[in-house]
Amino acid sequence: MAITLKYLGHSCFQIGTLGKTLVIDPFISANELAKNIDLNSIPADYVLLSHGHQDHIADAETICKNTGAKLISNYEIVMWYKQKGIEGHPMNPGGNWDFDFGRVKMVNAIHSSSFPDGSYAGQAGGFVISNSETTFYFSGDTALTLDMQLIARTSPKLDFAILCIGDNFTMGYEDAILAAEFIDCNKIIACHYDTFAWIKINKQEVINAFKAKGKEIIFMNISEEQTL
Repeated sequence: MAITLKYLGHSCFQIGTLGKTLVIDPFISANELAKNIDLNSIPADYVLLSHGHQDHIADAETICKNTGAKLISNYEIVMWYKQKGIEGHPMNPGGNWDFDFGRVKMVNAIHSSSFPDGSYAGQAGGFVISNSETTFYFSGDTALTLDMQLIARTSPKLDFAILCIGDNFTMGYEDAILAAEFIDCNKIIACHYDTFAWIKINKQEVINAFKAKGKEIIFMNISEEQTL
């Protein structure tokens, strides 16, 4: 069995697994690089949010209201969206929950988190998702942290990981290589790069650096879909 992974720009992915569609960290309508994506045509059964920054939640309300998708995020974010009429499932780092698409574990991330109005959005996190088709890690926005070593010890073997690599606000690629070692994963999907001037990167330099460490990093084009 396999899952589908579609890149919607920045840190946003549409993932198909066990007959369900997940959308993670939707930032599409305000992303000039993703201007060809029709926001209103995106399917979703669940929307997962790693933290409250605008470049990760901008289109969550629209997608949830268009599709009836359930929100999965930390407690503060789920409660904030509940006031907007959106139902969700609250979690916090360290917790697991079994959904109909698999088990979600919310894991630690070192990053600030606030809503667009500046109010507190709870602790930033990442997600490990596992089911009979796959196990993968979505880092969200984070610095390199030794806590990543716990993922390899507490979760099934990862098939791939989606890691932020753009530097300045998150890990750069050098730290992302160490993160890949900490989580014991050789197939990495890149995210959180090139959207803004502060996070522009040299892709070939990154590819070469990962290859030198025996690891593969994949840069997906926006709207590209892969089967993993």
